[in-house]
Amino acid sequence: MSSSPARRAFMMTGLRRGFAGHCPACGQAPVLHSYLKVTPTCPSCGHDNGQYPSDDAPPYFTILLVGHLIVAPLLLCPFIWRWPPWLVLGLTLPLVGAATLLLLPRVKGAVIGAQWAIHQREGTVPGRSDAPEVY
Repeated sequence: MSSSPARRAFMMTGLRRGFAGHCPACGQAPVLHSYLKVTPTCPSCGHDNGQYPSDDAPPYFTILLVGHLIVAPLLLCPFIWRWPPWLVLGLTLPLVGAATLLLLPRVKGAVIGAQWAIHQREGTVPGRSDAPEVY
C-alpha cells in the first residue's frame, strides 16, 4: 500500500474534521449529537456516520494521550516525589479526569474520521472488496 501525499492529505482531513467534532465527509454538521453518541446521518450532507465502528479505539487512544501529555511530565517534576501522596493525588487526579473527559469525544470523532478516510465500514476489511460481512 502506497503512502502518497494525496492519501495522507485525505487522512489528515478526516482526522482534523473528526477531532473538531464535525462530519468527516462535509466538515459542517456535528458528528456526535450527545457526549459520545454518533449522529447516524449527517443533517448537512446525508452521509451515514453510523456505519463506522468506534467502540474500543477512542478510550485506548485517550488513555494513551493523557498518559503521555499529563502523567509522564508529572513524573519528571520533583514535587511529586517530595509532597505527600494524598496532596499529589488530590491535585493531579482532577487534571487527569478533566483531560480524559475533554479528549474522549474529540478522539472518537478523529477515529470516525480516520475510518472514513480509509473507507472502513462496519463488517468490512479496508482494501478488500471480497471480504465477507461480519455481524
